Amino acid sequence: MTAQTDRSAAPAPAPSRRPAHGGWREGDPPGRRRWLARSRPLALEAGGELPQLRIAYETWGRLAADRSNAVLVLHALTGDSHAAGEAGPGHPTPGWWDALIGPGRALDTDRWFVVAPNVLGGCQGTTGPSSARPDGRPWGGGFPFLTQRDQVAAEAWLGDALGIDRWALVVGGSMGGMRALEWAASYPDRVRRLLLLACPAAASAEQIAWAAVQLHAIRSDPQWHGGDYHDRPGAGPQAGLGLARRLAHITYRSQSELQTRFGRLSQEPEDPWRGGRYRVESYLDHHAAKLTGRFDAGSYVVLTEAMNSHDVGRGRGGTAAALRRITADTLVAAVDSDRLYPPAQQAELAAGIPGADRLRIVESPHGHDGFLIETGQVASLVRELLG
Repeated sequence: MTAQTDRSAAPAPAPSRRPAHGGWREGDPPGRRRWLARSRPLALEAGGELPQLRIAYETWGRLAADRSNAVLVLHALTGDSHAAGEAGPGHPTPGWWDALIGPGRALDTDRWFVVAPNVLGGCQGTTGPSSARPDGRPWGGGFPFLTQRDQVAAEAWLGDALGIDRWALVVGGSMGGMRALEWAASYPDRVRRLLLLACPAAASAEQIAWAAVQLHAIRSDPQWHGGDYHDRPGAGPQAGLGLARRLAHITYRSQSELQTRFGRLSQEPEDPWRGGRYRVESYLDHHAAKLTGRFDAGSYVVLTEAMNSHDVGRGRGGTAAALRRITADTLVAAVDSDRLYPPAQQAELAAGIPGADRLRIVESPHGHDGFLIETGQVASLVRELLG
């Protein structure tokens, strides 16, 4: 397929900067990002289309002449393309998998060409609710509903544009694992190896319920305005996004870790029963403030709804039939303390994907976030697959 692309270093700056969201804005430093722009419409699974789109991505290493050494790294809900490297202009946080990517590391950039895109619907340079429509106005609440398959279709177009017919490895955890699974089921001939971390075959009722409360928190914020807040003066729905993050972060960590770290300890000088706060409350406030400083509530809604739609068996005769489509050499790993995506869900994947072997266990006290924290164990899995 011939891709229509724009390889400019960065988009043209916008005349002003508004505080409605914490995502990347036109005119911000590009950092390590590069962009590819598609002027043709992208048909969407639920109907309709995106008339045009742009994907922000980062790369490390060099693509081999035969294009056989490309690795696709897919981020989770509030991640982005900055999988490796320091924080700096254009990048509010360090690389979220920095310990895995670089010379001599599990994804050795002297050997592998690593590509990390910002997901479609995101807010760190890829087209999402904070991006401009063709007429120049922000998409806002008019941004179309996306599924994981739509996001993977956009990433497949990115691969085409980069000249990559087949990935040596596709790897992701949580939402990134959902997309990695969809990659292997939708394009089995384009995925040679597959590493799935802390993700399910389909979102469960409980996972949808947790997400529904987060979505309600954002939409209940008076500054939400039906999602059309990006070009309004003043702050956007930061309070609602902060509440959503507090709730989500509880599910990302384990009960035992929270108890060990915080217990019933209070923030000085007041005891909670005298009007003060517990330390665990301060911890949640800290993570809420961090996210609202770098993310967009509209993207959080779009991506969360896409995660709720995740079902690899939809339209494929069910989960078992869908998993049998996968031909990649596969490893599936669960975090033993994960209460958001418990190991039983990864066991289903390991049992259903041909040649997936046994379920691997990442041992961690940290809960779901163990796939990000236990980089030594994840590195061992990567090395096992890549040889």
